[in-house]
Amino acid sequence: MAGRALHRQIVDVDDSDRYVTRPHAAGELRSALTGRCLTAAHRRGKTIWVETSPAGGPATGGGPAAGGPELGIHLGMSGRIVVTDPDGAIAEAGDPQRYGARLPKPAWSRFTLRFADGGSLVLLDPRRLGRVRLHPDIAALGPDAAQVTPAEFRALITKGRIAVKARLLDQSKIAGIGNLLADEIAWQARVSPQAPVNSLSPAQVSRLYRALTSVVESAIANGGSHTGEIYPARRRGGTCPRDGAPMVHGTVGGRSTWWCSREQAIRPSRRARRQRTPAG
Repeated sequence: MAGRALHRQIVDVDDSDRYVTRPHAAGELRSALTGRCLTAAHRRGKTIWVETSPAGGPATGGGPAAGGPELGIHLGMSGRIVVTDPDGAIAEAGDPQRYGARLPKPAWSRFTLRFADGGSLVLLDPRRLGRVRLHPDIAALGPDAAQVTPAEFRALITKGRIAVKARLLDQSKIAGIGNLLADEIAWQARVSPQAPVNSLSPAQVSRLYRALTSVVESAIANGGSHTGEIYPARRRGGTCPRDGAPMVHGTVGGRSTWWCSREQAIRPSRRARRQRTPAG
């Protein structure tokens, strides 16, 4: 879909939503982008960034040094990019299941690029959780969740005493895992989201990596994070799809979290059990 927005001259920009475009001043993005073309699109985790041409220059690539500013777009939990072709055909990227049967409303348009050919690129976001900014700090992101290697994952996941769920959500360690995906990964791996990462056994780390790979591939193939197996069970009275045990709700890493009360319960280590066993 990204290719459909490339090499089309930008003639106007609606950057009036100051919350989504913070910290930029009103009109700053319009001034920076009008007259340019998007030349190449990239993604790491939840962050999309696009290279631009020199102002009024040719619609070809050449990298940031040879062109204009990089434009960063973060979809958040509910963002969706809609690109309209000159003939009116529409292409969409994001998670359409966030909208259900609702038709997009004009008020959901948070940022718009209008092209000389009559088409446009629009960020739709009902909850205003997305973000648009110039020169996003890509260096602050960890490796993409779809590309992290087993060795990288092992090194990134196990340092410190932070909870498993909080570590999975840390974009500086692994980019692209949101709240729903983190719960799905922990559930598939049968690991408590509350467990300190330095308490994980090698087998648990391996299960988490396999679950991450499976969950990310499934979300990409099926249309988003809302297609996970435990999503329907994330409610009061919900039961684990695997063993039927009650689902537990709590807050981990500052986020609403659901897990299986049986298979994801924190169990004491062998050392702790020995320490509690009375001497014979």
